[in-house]
Amino acid sequence: MKNLILLLALVPTLVFSQVSSPVLESYIQEGLKNNLALQQENFEIAKAQENVKIAKANFSPKITFAPTYTVAAGGRRLSFPVGDLLNPVYSTLNKLTNTNVFPQVENVNELLAPNNFHDTKFSFQYPIYNTDIRYNLLIQRDFLTAQEAKKRILENEVRYNITIAYLQYLQTLEAQKIFSASRIVLTDFVKLNEKLVNNNVATKDVIYSAEYEVSKLDQQVAVMDKNRYTAQAYLNFLMNRDFGTEIIADTIFLDSNTQVSIADIRQQSIVNRQEISQLKANIQASQSAIKLQEMNSLRPQVFVGGTTGFQGNGYTFKDQAYIIGQIGLTWDVFHGYEKKAKIQQAKIQKNQLETKLEEVQKQIQLQVSQAYFELEAAQRTLPSAKDGTIKAEKYFKVVDSRYRNGQAILVEYLRAQNEVITAKLQESLTKYDILLKKAMLDKVVAVR
Repeated sequence: MKNLILLLALVPTLVFSQVSSPVLESYIQEGLKNNLALQQENFEIAKAQENVKIAKANFSPKITFAPTYTVAAGGRRLSFPVGDLLNPVYSTLNKLTNTNVFPQVENVNELLAPNNFHDTKFSFQYPIYNTDIRYNLLIQRDFLTAQEAKKRILENEVRYNITIAYLQYLQTLEAQKIFSASRIVLTDFVKLNEKLVNNNVATKDVIYSAEYEVSKLDQQVAVMDKNRYTAQAYLNFLMNRDFGTEIIADTIFLDSNTQVSIADIRQQSIVNRQEISQLKANIQASQSAIKLQEMNSLRPQVFVGGTTGFQGNGYTFKDQAYIIGQIGLTWDVFHGYEKKAKIQQAKIQKNQLETKLEEVQKQIQLQVSQAYFELEAAQRTLPSAKDGTIKAEKYFKVVDSRYRNGQAILVEYLRAQNEVITAKLQESLTKYDILLKKAMLDKVVAVR
C-alpha cells in the first residue's frame, strides 16, 4: 500500500481548466461557421460525398439511348458482279423450265459508308459480378472519412487561433489599463513638482523630468494601441468579419479545475486528434486498394446487357426493329506482371501510411508533454509575479511618502514608479501566458 501511494505521488499531475468564456465561445462558433478556410473544406467534403454517390451508381444498370443517322457520299464501294455470274444461269433455267421463276439479278455496287442510314437504339448493361465496383465504393467512403477528419483538424486550429487572438486582445486592454493608471500617478506627480517649484522647494528640472516620463508613457500607450488594433483585425479576419468590428472584452473565464495526469492526457490526445483518424482512414483505403488489386487478378468481371431499337435506311421504323441480348466476361489473364506490381505498390503505400501513423502518434505525445510542462512551469511563476506587484506597490508608497516630505530624490521616485509598472505588466504577462499555455494544451489534446 505504501509503495502504491509513493508511485502515485511520483506521477505528475496538473490542475488545469480549458480556456473558455461565453464571449470567447461565441466567437469560436462564429469562426467555425464563417471561416473561409473551413468553407473550402466543406466544398472538399461535398466533392468526396459526390464521389461516393458516383461509386454507388456503378451498382445500378446503365441504360443508354443512342440514336445515330448517317449521310455519306463518295468513298470506297463494294463492287461484285453477281448479276454477270448468275443471270446467264438463271436465263438457262427459265428456258428449261419454261417459267420465269429465276429473276435477273443486278450487280452489287454499294458504298461502304451507308447513306441515309439510322440506328436508333436503347442499350443497357448490368454488372453481375464486379469486384472493382465494390472495393472502389469502400475506398471512396474511406476518402470521405479522411476528408471529414481533415476538416476537424482545421476546426481545432481555428479554435486555437481565435482563442490566442482573443487573449492577445485582452492582454493589450489590460496593459492599457496599467498605463492609464500609471499616467494618472505621473500626472499628479507633475502637479506635485509644480507646487514644489512654486514654493521654491525644488527647481524646474523636476517638472521637465516628470513631464518626460509622461511622454514616454504616452509612447508606450501608442504602441499598445497599435497592438490592440492588430489583434482586433486578426480576430475579425478569423471570423470573416469586417476588420474594424468591435470586440467584446470578457476577462472572466470559466474554470473547471480537475486533477489530470500526463499519462491521461497523452491517451486522450491519441483518441481526440483527428490526424490519427485521417491516417487510419487512409490506411483503410490502402487496404481496400490491395484487396481490389488482388481480387481483380483472381476473379473475372461478369455482366449482362442488351440492345433494342430500329436500324435501316430512312427513318421509317417499318420492318427495322431488332433486339440483341448479351452476357459477357472480362478477365485479364496476363499483362507483363502488371497486376502483381499494382498489388505490391498498394502494399508499399499501406506500409508507408502505417509508419507515418506511428510517427504522428509519437509526435503528438511529445507535443502534449511539452505543452503540459510549459503550462506547469508558467503556473508556478504566477504567485511570485503577484508577490512582486504587491511589494513594488508597497515600496512605491514608502518612496512617495518620503518624496513628499523631502526625504527622497526624483530618481528614486521615478525608479519606484517604473518598478510598479514593470511588476504589473509582468503579472499580466504571466497570467495571460498561463492562459496561452492552456490554449496550447487544449489544442494538442484536441479538447472540444
